[in-house]
Amino acid sequence: QVQLVESGGGLVQAGGSLRLSCAASGRTFSNYHVGWFRQAPGNEREFVAAITWSGGRTYYADSVKGRFTISRDNAKNTVYLQMNSLEPEDTAVYYCAVRTAGSYYSPYDYRYWGQGTQVTVSS
Repeated sequence: QVQLVESGGGLVQAGGSLRLSCAASGRTFSNYHVGWFRQAPGNEREFVAAITWSGGRTYYADSVKGRFTISRDNAKNTVYLQMNSLEPEDTAVYYCAVRTAGSYYSPYDYRYWGQGTQVTVSS
């Protein structure tokens, strides 16, 4: 079992930045690949970014490539999502989760979801 807690969300103007954190407890976090997803009202949960257990490889949705950066500090059991040049379309609840099998891009291949943190970008 892994428990995940997201933090760092908030209200920001378009063009601004936020850094989200995903803090883990429980089983050895450094063994797991981790992903960030987001869900806006009325929309399905969509992939944002993922990072391998060592941090050696990262994956991004096309919509955030060049603006968002995922990283991790295994000594702190934490994964980060640095979000720059935010746009109103980035408004959503952001979730982190542990990938257990299959694709990096599908939420169905993840488990141990956090409760989410709200990001709101005003125009």
